[in-house]
Amino acid sequence: MERKVEISNGAIEDGPLQKSLLPSFESAEMRNLAETLLRDIIRGSPDVKWESIKGLENAKRLLKEAVVMPIKYPKYFTGLLSPWKGILLFGPPGTGKTMLAKAVATECKTTFFNISASSIVSKWRGDSEKLVKVLFELARHHAPSTIFLDEIDAIISQRGEARSEHEASRRLKTELLIQMDGLTKTDELVFVLAATNLPWELDAAMLRRLEKRILVPLPEPDARHAMFEELLPYTPGTMEIPYDVLVEKTEGYSGSDIRLVCKEAAMQPLRRVMAVLEGRKEEVPEGELPEVGPVTTEDIELALRNTRPSAHLHAHRYEKFNQDYGSHVHG
Repeated sequence: MERKVEISNGAIEDGPLQKSLLPSFESAEMRNLAETLLRDIIRGSPDVKWESIKGLENAKRLLKEAVVMPIKYPKYFTGLLSPWKGILLFGPPGTGKTMLAKAVATECKTTFFNISASSIVSKWRGDSEKLVKVLFELARHHAPSTIFLDEIDAIISQRGEARSEHEASRRLKTELLIQMDGLTKTDELVFVLAATNLPWELDAAMLRRLEKRILVPLPEPDARHAMFEELLPYTPGTMEIPYDVLVEKTEGYSGSDIRLVCKEAAMQPLRRVMAVLEGRKEEVPEGELPEVGPVTTEDIELALRNTRPSAHLHAHRYEKFNQDYGSHVHG
């Protein structure tokens, strides 16, 4: 059964039970911040299935163990085995970190708070530390819940330490660390999933609280093959698509890069149709528009030449960070 969260008349409708939308806050200011947060961030189930994420088996397994299993089988996760409350997803841009966080929230039927760290810093600059406090109160109120902090390095990086760091930024960091400490001391099922493309810039205090650190790597050949098959499916009666060649030529490409290659290839037949239509004097009625032809091998080769990988430059640094700090699956 999906856990649908709908906001209606100041109450969350959650099956037969109605839970108030907001916990009680000590001040009107905090309540206003909570309302702003709810408008911008709270989501019901994001509806992303594990199967829709190609590859990343290791990351999926570690995430299921860290978040999904403790929510499904709380009886086993007590005492020493109490669940990890802070989880870091790190890896090159465009590899599926956000998708993984959404799949966790979908499977667990948790309330999903999706927040970009940079927006906390910019959008609510003066109120950012209060906002963090309100965010965690809301998450506890709507537990089980997942707080997804994207671009966590925008808040918690080593770069601005000491003299150059802005006072408000330092207070924001401190509040986030305090709130994360608070989670580990309670049994409430509130998980913080943080994502970063720059894990080596996180400071030691934050890394210590993000106990589970999971590498989300560039896609393996099998995953790339599955992506190409899904995005450029073979149509009977048309030319075979050289999936093996595509896989071979996209070593070092991220999932986002592969989507761009496929989009560029699929644009080529459409460009040919557009050239014909633009060459005509009179406008063609919608019912008489010509069909777009199939993607050819030449289209795919052109797309590969025009789309370069965006994420392969730091591959060795991710591996090194994973060896030093990452969580692994053995056996």
